[in-house]
Amino acid sequence: MKYKVLVLDIDGTLTNSKKEITPDTKQALIKLMESGIKVVLASGRPVAGIQPIAEQLELKKYGGYILAFNGARIIECNTDTVIHDQTLPINIIPKLYDLSKEYNVNILSYDKDAIISEIPDDKYLEIEARINKMPIRKVDSFKQYIDYPVNKCLITGDGEYLAEVEKNIKDRLEGEITVYRSEAFFLECVPLNIDKATSLDDLLRYLGYTKEEMIACGDGYNDISMIEYAGLGVAMANAKDEVKKVADFITLSNDDEGITHVINKFFD
Repeated sequence: MKYKVLVLDIDGTLTNSKKEITPDTKQALIKLMESGIKVVLASGRPVAGIQPIAEQLELKKYGGYILAFNGARIIECNTDTVIHDQTLPINIIPKLYDLSKEYNVNILSYDKDAIISEIPDDKYLEIEARINKMPIRKVDSFKQYIDYPVNKCLITGDGEYLAEVEKNIKDRLEGEITVYRSEAFFLECVPLNIDKATSLDDLLRYLGYTKEEMIACGDGYNDISMIEYAGLGVAMANAKDEVKKVADFITLSNDDEGITHVINKFFD
């Protein structure tokens, strides 16, 4: 099988533990794109958190794609065209906010280049800000501030407790939105039926490729759908056990050139 598309999660996959792309990985990806392979960055991050990575890899030059908010928005880099954009129903925002208060967890969303929250000193919010290199903007009323379309809200909290919160919110908002964790402490709240696999299916139709021509690499819970969906699903050695179970291949870790290993093994 000649693969034509390489899909990469960012954190824990493309980047190492220092949140950096190594020179070897960058060189391998540039060479791959020069040969005509399409590279897609598929992440739960907002667009502003992915854009610097896309620029580092020169996706605009080589015609790559950004799949942000776990697939709620897809951008064609060389034209800056948004080819898919799905937002949360506006009536969901107050519901999610009220549930966050009921379960005593924090909720955040995004406004262009900033993260929006009423509780800026939350340690998990600080992780999100650091990952995306985005400032935190404190607002007095989350419900009143978010009066514009958003692709995602993120609920944060202790992992063990958040697992229970996830079950409850799923039950109470069933049929209205999709809810799942990307990390133990991050609960993704996205439009109904949005995940990486569903959006990649839309992108492949746009490109005229099949899933059998795609390799997808990831390490987290939100990567499971695309790893199962892809012609070749790859888990990093540092991936969650649940991710490894559904993968076709387990590569080296993100600190051991795992993506370079995939490129050398599966692409000519």
